[in-house]
Amino acid sequence: MKFLVKKRDDSKRLDIFLSEKIKHLTRSNIKKIIESKNVKINKKTADSPSKKVKINDKVIIKLLIKNSVKLLPSKIKLDIRFEDKDILIINKPKGMVVHPGAGNYENTLANALVYKYKDKLSDISGELRPGIVHRIDKETSGLLVIAKNNLSHSNLGKQFSDHSIKRKYLCLVWGVIRPLQGRIETLISRNKKNRQLMMVSDFNGKKAITNYRTIKVFNIKDIPKISLIECELETGRTHQIRVHMKYKGSSLLGDNQYGKKNIKFKKINEDFLKKLSVLNGQALHAKSLAFIHPSKNKWVNFESELPSDFNKLLDLLKNLCS
Repeated sequence: MKFLVKKRDDSKRLDIFLSEKIKHLTRSNIKKIIESKNVKINKKTADSPSKKVKINDKVIIKLLIKNSVKLLPSKIKLDIRFEDKDILIINKPKGMVVHPGAGNYENTLANALVYKYKDKLSDISGELRPGIVHRIDKETSGLLVIAKNNLSHSNLGKQFSDHSIKRKYLCLVWGVIRPLQGRIETLISRNKKNRQLMMVSDFNGKKAITNYRTIKVFNIKDIPKISLIECELETGRTHQIRVHMKYKGSSLLGDNQYGKKNIKFKKINEDFLKKLSVLNGQALHAKSLAFIHPSKNKWVNFESELPSDFNKLLDLLKNLCS
Protein backbone atom coordinates (compact mmCIF):
# COMPACT_ATOMS: atom_id res chain seq x y z
CA MET A 1 0.00 0.00 0.00
CA LYS A 2 1.26 3.48 -0.90
CA PHE A 3 0.52 6.84 0.71
CA LEU A 4 1.58 10.41 -0.01
CA VAL A 5 2.05 12.68 3.00
CA LYS A 6 -0.04 15.82 2.67
CA LYS A 7 0.22 19.11 4.52
CA ARG A 8 -2.23 18.14 7.30
CA ASP A 9 -0.06 15.09 8.15
CA ASP A 10 3.27 16.92 8.24
CA SER A 11 5.44 16.01 11.28
CA LYS A 12 3.16 13.18 12.45
CA ARG A 13 4.72 10.03 13.84
CA LEU A 14 4.95 7.31 11.21
CA ASP A 15 2.87 4.81 13.22
CA ILE A 16 0.13 7.39 13.85
CA PHE A 17 0.10 8.44 10.18
CA LEU A 18 -0.31 4.85 8.99
CA SER A 19 -2.87 3.84 11.65
CA GLU A 20 -5.06 6.77 10.49
CA LYS A 21 -4.78 5.61 6.88
CA ILE A 22 -5.30 1.87 7.47
CA LYS A 23 -8.40 1.59 9.61
CA HIS A 24 -8.42 -2.21 10.03
CA LEU A 25 -4.99 -2.23 11.69
CA THR A 26 -4.32 -1.04 15.23
CA ARG A 27 -1.38 1.19 16.05
CA SER A 28 0.20 -1.80 17.78
CA ASN A 29 -0.10 -3.82 14.54
CA ILE A 30 1.43 -0.94 12.60
CA LYS A 31 4.36 -0.72 15.03
CA LYS A 32 5.12 -4.41 14.56
CA ILE A 33 5.12 -4.03 10.78
CA ILE A 34 7.47 -1.03 10.98
CA GLU A 35 9.79 -2.84 13.40
CA SER A 36 9.80 -5.81 11.00
CA LYS A 37 11.34 -3.51 8.35
CA ASN A 38 8.28 -3.64 6.13
CA VAL A 39 7.73 0.12 5.76
CA LYS A 40 9.67 2.42 3.46
CA ILE A 41 9.75 6.22 3.25
CA ASN A 42 10.99 7.49 -0.12
CA LYS A 43 12.37 3.99 -0.88
CA LYS A 44 14.38 3.94 2.38
CA THR A 45 13.41 1.44 5.09
CA ALA A 46 11.90 3.17 8.13
CA ASP A 47 13.84 2.40 11.30
CA SER A 48 11.37 3.51 13.96
CA PRO A 49 7.61 3.91 14.56
CA SER A 50 8.34 7.34 16.04
CA LYS A 51 9.97 8.70 12.89
CA LYS A 52 8.29 11.93 11.72
CA VAL A 53 6.89 12.06 8.19
CA LYS A 54 7.18 15.19 6.04
CA ILE A 55 5.11 16.77 3.27
CA ASN A 56 5.38 14.86 -0.03
CA ASP A 57 7.03 11.81 1.58
CA LYS A 58 6.05 8.60 -0.19
CA VAL A 59 5.26 5.87 2.32
CA ILE A 60 5.02 2.22 1.27
CA ILE A 61 3.85 -0.48 3.70
CA LYS A 62 3.95 -4.21 3.08
CA LEU A 63 1.06 -5.68 5.07
CA LEU A 64 1.65 -9.40 4.76
CA ILE A 65 4.97 -10.64 6.03
CA LYS A 66 5.95 -13.76 4.12
CA ASN A 67 7.54 -16.52 6.16
CA SER A 68 10.14 -18.96 4.93
CA VAL A 69 8.42 -21.79 6.81
CA LYS A 70 5.09 -23.03 5.48
CA LEU A 71 2.35 -23.59 8.03
CA LEU A 72 1.30 -27.21 7.64
CA PRO A 73 -2.25 -28.24 8.57
CA SER A 74 -2.52 -30.70 11.49
CA LYS A 75 -5.62 -32.70 12.32
CA ILE A 76 -5.87 -31.93 16.03
CA LYS A 77 -9.12 -31.82 17.96
CA LEU A 78 -9.91 -28.35 19.26
CA ASP A 79 -11.90 -27.61 22.42
CA ILE A 80 -14.08 -24.83 20.98
CA ARG A 81 -16.20 -23.12 23.65
CA PHE A 82 -17.88 -20.53 21.39
CA GLU A 83 -17.97 -19.70 17.71
CA ASP A 84 -19.72 -17.20 15.45
CA LYS A 85 -18.83 -15.44 12.19
CA ASP A 86 -16.28 -13.18 13.92
CA ILE A 87 -14.53 -15.06 16.72
CA LEU A 88 -13.62 -18.41 18.24
CA ILE A 89 -13.10 -19.07 21.94
CA ILE A 90 -10.74 -22.01 22.41
CA ASN A 91 -9.80 -23.79 25.62
CA LYS A 92 -6.12 -24.62 25.02
CA PRO A 93 -4.73 -27.71 26.75
CA LYS A 94 -1.38 -27.81 28.50
CA GLY A 95 1.49 -28.83 26.26
CA MET A 96 0.19 -27.11 23.13
CA VAL A 97 2.21 -24.25 21.64
CA VAL A 98 0.02 -21.43 20.29
CA HIS A 99 1.93 -20.72 17.07
CA PRO A 100 5.12 -21.93 15.34
CA GLY A 101 8.45 -20.64 16.57
CA ALA A 102 11.99 -21.85 17.04
CA GLY A 103 11.85 -25.63 17.28
CA ASN A 104 8.04 -25.82 17.12
CA TYR A 105 6.59 -25.89 13.60
CA GLU A 106 4.09 -28.72 13.93
CA ASN A 107 1.15 -29.61 16.18
CA THR A 108 0.65 -26.04 17.36
CA LEU A 109 -2.74 -24.39 17.77
CA ALA A 110 -2.05 -22.49 14.53
CA ASN A 111 -1.51 -25.78 12.66
CA ALA A 112 -4.83 -27.07 14.01
CA LEU A 113 -6.63 -23.85 13.06
CA VAL A 114 -5.38 -23.85 9.48
CA TYR A 115 -6.48 -27.51 9.11
CA LYS A 116 -10.02 -26.77 10.27
CA TYR A 117 -10.54 -23.26 8.86
CA LYS A 118 -8.01 -23.09 5.99
CA ASP A 119 -7.85 -19.42 4.93
CA LYS A 120 -11.02 -18.33 6.75
CA LEU A 121 -9.18 -16.58 9.60
CA SER A 122 -7.60 -13.14 9.92
CA ASP A 123 -4.16 -12.70 8.36
CA ILE A 124 -3.05 -9.52 10.15
CA SER A 125 -0.41 -11.38 12.18
CA GLY A 126 1.05 -13.16 9.14
CA GLU A 127 0.88 -16.62 7.62
CA LEU A 128 2.23 -18.47 10.67
CA ARG A 129 -0.32 -16.94 13.05
CA PRO A 130 -3.75 -17.24 11.41
CA GLY A 131 -6.34 -15.58 13.64
CA ILE A 132 -3.93 -15.38 16.57
CA VAL A 133 -4.64 -12.24 18.60
CA HIS A 134 -2.82 -13.21 21.82
CA ARG A 135 -1.17 -16.27 23.32
CA ILE A 136 -0.56 -18.17 26.54
CA ASP A 137 2.46 -20.27 27.49
CA LYS A 138 2.84 -23.83 26.23
CA GLU A 139 2.38 -25.38 29.69
CA THR A 140 -0.46 -23.03 30.67
CA SER A 141 -4.03 -24.10 29.94
CA GLY A 142 -7.09 -21.99 29.31
CA LEU A 143 -9.01 -19.59 27.12
CA LEU A 144 -7.90 -17.82 23.96
CA VAL A 145 -9.86 -15.68 21.51
CA ILE A 146 -9.22 -16.22 17.80
CA ALA A 147 -10.21 -13.68 15.13
CA LYS A 148 -11.99 -15.02 12.03
CA ASN A 149 -11.56 -11.81 10.02
CA ASN A 150 -9.33 -8.74 9.96
CA LEU A 151 -11.94 -6.33 11.30
CA SER A 152 -12.47 -8.50 14.37
CA HIS A 153 -8.70 -8.90 14.79
CA SER A 154 -8.17 -5.15 14.63
CA ASN A 155 -10.98 -4.50 17.12
CA LEU A 156 -9.71 -7.11 19.58
CA GLY A 157 -6.12 -5.93 19.12
CA LYS A 158 -7.17 -2.43 20.16
CA GLN A 159 -8.93 -3.78 23.25
CA PHE A 160 -5.75 -5.61 24.23
CA SER A 161 -3.68 -2.47 23.59
CA ASP A 162 -6.11 -0.43 25.70
CA HIS A 163 -5.98 -3.09 28.47
CA SER A 164 -9.78 -3.23 28.50
CA ILE A 165 -10.01 -7.00 28.01
CA LYS A 166 -10.51 -8.84 31.32
CA ARG A 167 -8.34 -11.93 31.79
CA LYS A 168 -8.36 -13.92 35.02
CA TYR A 169 -6.04 -16.81 35.88
CA LEU A 170 -5.94 -19.29 38.76
CA CYS A 171 -2.62 -20.57 40.07
CA LEU A 172 -1.15 -22.53 42.97
CA VAL A 173 2.04 -21.09 44.46
CA TRP A 174 4.46 -22.17 47.15
CA GLY A 175 4.14 -20.25 50.40
CA VAL A 176 2.17 -17.08 51.09
CA ILE A 177 2.33 -13.89 49.01
CA ARG A 178 2.47 -10.72 51.11
CA PRO A 179 0.31 -8.73 51.13
CA LEU A 180 -2.44 -11.26 50.48
CA GLN A 181 -3.77 -9.13 47.64
CA GLY A 182 -2.32 -6.29 45.67
CA ARG A 183 -1.02 -4.88 42.41
CA ILE A 184 2.36 -5.73 40.92
CA GLU A 185 3.68 -3.17 38.45
CA THR A 186 7.18 -3.63 37.02
CA LEU A 187 9.17 -3.67 33.82
CA ILE A 188 9.78 -7.11 32.30
CA SER A 189 12.65 -7.83 29.91
CA ARG A 190 14.58 -10.81 28.61
CA ASN A 191 16.94 -12.50 31.04
CA LYS A 192 20.50 -11.59 30.02
CA LYS A 193 21.87 -14.99 31.08
CA ASN A 194 19.10 -17.10 29.53
CA ARG A 195 17.23 -15.56 26.58
CA GLN A 196 14.40 -18.10 26.93
CA LEU A 197 13.46 -16.61 30.31
CA MET A 198 12.11 -13.22 31.33
CA MET A 199 12.96 -11.12 34.37
CA VAL A 200 11.88 -8.02 36.29
CA SER A 201 14.10 -5.09 35.41
CA ASP A 202 14.57 -1.70 37.06
CA PHE A 203 15.49 0.11 33.86
CA ASN A 204 14.60 -1.83 30.69
CA GLY A 205 11.67 -3.74 29.25
CA LYS A 206 7.93 -3.37 28.90
CA LYS A 207 5.49 -2.34 31.61
CA ALA A 208 3.73 -5.33 33.19
CA ILE A 209 0.79 -5.10 35.60
CA THR A 210 -0.72 -8.01 37.53
CA ASN A 211 -3.53 -7.62 40.05
CA TYR A 212 -3.75 -10.57 42.42
CA ARG A 213 -5.74 -11.81 45.39
CA THR A 214 -5.18 -14.82 47.61
CA ILE A 215 -8.28 -17.01 47.61
CA LYS A 216 -7.03 -19.59 50.12
CA VAL A 217 -3.86 -20.44 52.05
CA PHE A 218 -3.48 -24.19 52.66
CA ASN A 219 -1.65 -24.84 55.94
CA ILE A 220 -1.60 -28.64 56.17
CA LYS A 221 0.59 -31.04 58.14
CA ASP A 222 3.37 -32.64 56.07
CA ILE A 223 2.74 -30.28 53.14
CA PRO A 224 4.54 -26.93 52.69
CA LYS A 225 2.25 -23.90 52.76
CA ILE A 226 0.50 -23.41 49.42
CA SER A 227 -1.69 -20.53 48.23
CA LEU A 228 -4.47 -20.51 45.66
CA ILE A 229 -4.25 -17.17 43.89
CA GLU A 230 -6.37 -15.40 41.29
CA CYS A 231 -4.48 -13.06 38.96
CA GLU A 232 -6.10 -10.48 36.72
CA LEU A 233 -3.85 -9.15 33.98
CA GLU A 234 -3.80 -5.56 32.78
CA THR A 235 -0.95 -6.36 30.40
CA GLY A 236 0.04 -9.61 28.72
CA ARG A 237 3.82 -9.90 28.75
CA THR A 238 5.64 -13.17 28.12
CA HIS A 239 5.58 -15.36 31.28
CA GLN A 240 4.12 -12.37 33.18
CA ILE A 241 2.42 -14.17 36.09
CA ARG A 242 5.32 -16.57 36.57
CA VAL A 243 7.87 -13.73 36.57
CA HIS A 244 5.77 -11.63 38.95
CA MET A 245 5.33 -14.53 41.37
CA LYS A 246 9.11 -15.01 41.39
CA TYR A 247 9.49 -11.28 41.98
CA LYS A 248 7.24 -11.67 45.06
CA GLY A 249 9.52 -14.43 46.35
CA SER A 250 7.48 -17.45 45.28
CA SER A 251 6.90 -19.71 42.29
CA LEU A 252 4.11 -21.80 40.81
CA LEU A 253 3.78 -25.48 41.57
CA GLY A 254 5.19 -27.42 38.62
CA ASP A 255 7.12 -24.48 37.19
CA ASN A 256 10.56 -25.87 36.36
CA GLN A 257 11.74 -22.68 34.66
CA TYR A 258 11.09 -20.07 37.34
CA GLY A 259 10.76 -22.33 40.36
CA LYS A 260 13.06 -24.71 42.19
CA LYS A 261 13.83 -27.92 40.31
CA ASN A 262 13.74 -31.32 41.99
CA ILE A 263 12.50 -30.05 45.35
CA LYS A 264 13.53 -32.30 48.25
CA PHE A 265 11.07 -32.78 51.12
CA LYS A 266 12.14 -34.04 54.56
CA LYS A 267 8.63 -35.31 55.23
CA ILE A 268 5.77 -35.12 52.78
CA ASN A 269 2.18 -36.33 52.39
CA GLU A 270 2.35 -39.22 49.91
CA ASP A 271 -0.97 -38.45 48.20
CA PHE A 272 0.13 -34.86 47.66
CA LEU A 273 3.55 -35.91 46.32
CA LYS A 274 1.93 -38.34 43.89
CA LYS A 275 -0.44 -35.71 42.48
CA LEU A 276 2.34 -33.12 42.34
CA SER A 277 4.55 -35.53 40.37
CA VAL A 278 1.93 -35.98 37.65
CA LEU A 279 1.23 -32.24 37.35
CA ASN A 280 1.83 -31.33 33.73
CA GLY A 281 3.71 -28.04 33.70
CA GLN A 282 2.89 -25.15 36.02
CA ALA A 283 -0.37 -24.96 37.96
CA LEU A 284 -1.67 -22.01 35.96
CA HIS A 285 -4.99 -21.78 34.13
CA ALA A 286 -6.56 -18.95 32.12
CA LYS A 287 -10.03 -19.42 33.56
CA SER A 288 -11.96 -16.44 32.16
CA LEU A 289 -11.91 -14.02 29.25
CA ALA A 290 -14.23 -11.05 28.84
CA PHE A 291 -14.37 -8.28 26.22
CA ILE A 292 -16.65 -6.26 23.95
CA HIS A 293 -17.74 -8.43 21.02
CA PRO A 294 -16.16 -6.91 17.88
CA SER A 295 -19.37 -6.74 15.81
CA LYS A 296 -22.23 -7.05 18.32
CA ASN A 297 -20.69 -4.30 20.49
CA LYS A 298 -21.81 -5.98 23.70
CA TRP A 299 -19.85 -7.31 26.67
CA VAL A 300 -19.26 -11.08 26.52
CA ASN A 301 -17.72 -13.30 29.19
CA PHE A 302 -16.37 -16.85 28.89
CA GLU A 303 -15.35 -19.28 31.64
CA SER A 304 -13.51 -22.61 31.65
CA GLU A 305 -12.96 -25.31 34.24
CA LEU A 306 -9.57 -26.32 35.62
CA PRO A 307 -7.69 -29.13 33.83
CA SER A 308 -7.82 -32.54 35.52
CA ASP A 309 -4.32 -32.60 37.06
CA PHE A 310 -4.68 -29.08 38.53
CA ASN A 311 -8.17 -29.85 39.82
CA LYS A 312 -7.17 -33.14 41.50
CA LEU A 313 -4.33 -31.43 43.34
CA LEU A 314 -6.61 -28.60 44.45
CA ASP A 315 -9.32 -31.03 45.57
CA LEU A 316 -6.80 -32.92 47.68
CA LEU A 317 -5.65 -29.71 49.38
CA LYS A 318 -9.25 -28.70 50.08
CA ASN A 319 -10.12 -32.12 51.51
CA LEU A 320 -7.04 -32.24 53.76
CA CYS A 321 -7.79 -28.72 54.97
CA SER A 322 -11.44 -29.42 55.87
